[in-house]
Amino acid sequence: MSSISPSAPVSASASIRPVSYSVSEAVTSGADRAGAEDAADVTSPQQVRIDLRESGGDRSYPIFIGSGLLSWSASFAGLPKAAQALIVSNTTVAPLYAETLKQALLAHHAQVTVLELPDGEQHKDWATLNLIFDALLSHGADRKTVLYALGGGVVGDMTGFAAACYMRGVPFVQVPTTLLAQVDSSVGGKTAINHPQGKNMIGAFYQPRRVVCDLDVLKTLPPRELSAGLAEVIKYGPIFDMALLDWLEQHIDALRALDTAALAHAVRRSCEIKAEVVGQDERESGLRAILNFGHTFGHAIEAGLGYGAWLHGEAVGCGMVLAATLSQRLGLVDAAFVARLKRLIERAGLPVVAPVLDPNDNAGRYLDLMRLDKKAEAGEIKFVLIERPGQAVVRGAPDALVREVIDACAAAA
Repeated sequence: MSSISPSAPVSASASIRPVSYSVSEAVTSGADRAGAEDAADVTSPQQVRIDLRESGGDRSYPIFIGSGLLSWSASFAGLPKAAQALIVSNTTVAPLYAETLKQALLAHHAQVTVLELPDGEQHKDWATLNLIFDALLSHGADRKTVLYALGGGVVGDMTGFAAACYMRGVPFVQVPTTLLAQVDSSVGGKTAINHPQGKNMIGAFYQPRRVVCDLDVLKTLPPRELSAGLAEVIKYGPIFDMALLDWLEQHIDALRALDTAALAHAVRRSCEIKAEVVGQDERESGLRAILNFGHTFGHAIEAGLGYGAWLHGEAVGCGMVLAATLSQRLGLVDAAFVARLKRLIERAGLPVVAPVLDPNDNAGRYLDLMRLDKKAEAGEIKFVLIERPGQAVVRGAPDALVREVIDACAAAA
């Protein structure tokens, strides 16, 4: 058993440098200031930067956060120049925002095409991925073509994976439209599709050139999707920043009510933490694994129920309850901490009772699925646990104890 740390404990005391910029500094720096004439419609974008200079080459990139960014062409200035661009979206998001993004991109690309994929986690597979390749090939896309992922985590993951593969790599930009994607999946370069036996088992680490988080698009999120995104915000507290957890307890109702100021803070702080972690461990060889708090149990829930039955954030929220309970059973945290976290997850509108995946041997089914987790080593399941509030540890646990936790947290069969 060992704690994961950059050079100091993984906790709120680790060095994070929040950065905010004015409109001119954050978005319109450089020679290309296209779209600056409509800057008055944009609410002071902020920037968080992922610094990847030390991991080979400079693949660092900015995350822009603000209101009105989707329609502001300057949000996309300074990207690789290309005649063609492909917007990859889905049948839910494209009717709402694809034309707005297309008009903004026409200031930078002569041809902008929109591809609508079927919506839902159940479509995060080879067949849907091939639709992106089909669109690229049918339009004669070359190595300079830029892909824009307009949607949530599924669209972002598949677009990034397609960009990594097409002609051995073309540039792409994340334009996340869900809270979950803005605070987590669009940041850090993880791209993948699912396999029937495991989530995100086929993919690549491939960084976007930019992430553009327009807070206005969150206003059209269904409440269930918003709650799913809150799970990924909540996770940053127990693993890294207890001050954020305190703040969330005070502002969870404002977040669920789509208060812009609250959303801006939640997105910015989440991106700051993830940028700090990814900057130190891009390919998840150590520190980055802490970002999977709740995910080992959560991925088992998704696979066991069938992809799409629960949203990813719902499974992660419930998975955090299981992981925190396991942390308590191992003597790492007390019952009061587990109860506190569980209350917040429930207040966020997320499930806190684990589903039954197999009425004959529910815990056994969970264990079988978790052995396929990417953190597992030689069949031993590795869990992200809370060593103490604000600090995470990656370690194994006896199967018998994991069974007890699953039985204690699951619904009656």
